[in-house]
Amino acid sequence: MKNTGMTRALDSLGRIVIPKEMRRSMDIGVGDPLEFYVDAETGFLSMRKYTGVSCKMCSSVEYVTYFRDSFLCKRCIHELKGNIGVSHIPVPVAKEPAHQEKRSHQPSHILIERLRELIRNHPNARQGEYAAWLGVSQSRVSQLKKLL
Repeated sequence: MKNTGMTRALDSLGRIVIPKEMRRSMDIGVGDPLEFYVDAETGFLSMRKYTGVSCKMCSSVEYVTYFRDSFLCKRCIHELKGNIGVSHIPVPVAKEPAHQEKRSHQPSHILIERLRELIRNHPNARQGEYAAWLGVSQSRVSQLKKLL
C-alpha cells in the first residue's frame, strides 16, 4: 500500500469525503457499496469497493468460485482454459538502436564565437536550441556560456 499524502477530517456526524481522484481511480461511483477492513493492533483502517459474490468478468452469481482475491464463475474459467474469446497480444518487436553519428570535436574558441553569434541573433532561444544548433550537449553550452 502506498501513502497518498491526502488527509480528510471527520465532520460532526462522523462522515468523511473520499477525494475525487481516489474515487475515479478506484471506479467508485455515487451509491456504490464499500467494504471496510480494520487491523486493531496497528489501528489501520482500509476500504475497497464491494463487489459482492459475483463473477468479476461477467457478473454472474451462479457457480462462482474464489480465485486469487476474485470471484470467477465456472463458465468464465472454462473459457479462459480453452482460450475462448481471448485476444492475442502481439509480441513486441525490439527496435534496432538508431545509429548515432559521432560528433566531431570542435575547439572551444570556435564554439564560443559561434555561440556568441547565436545569442546575438536569437537572444530568447533556450539552451537546448543552442546545443542543437552547435551540435553539442546542453552541458557543453553551459560551459561555453561561462567562458563568454
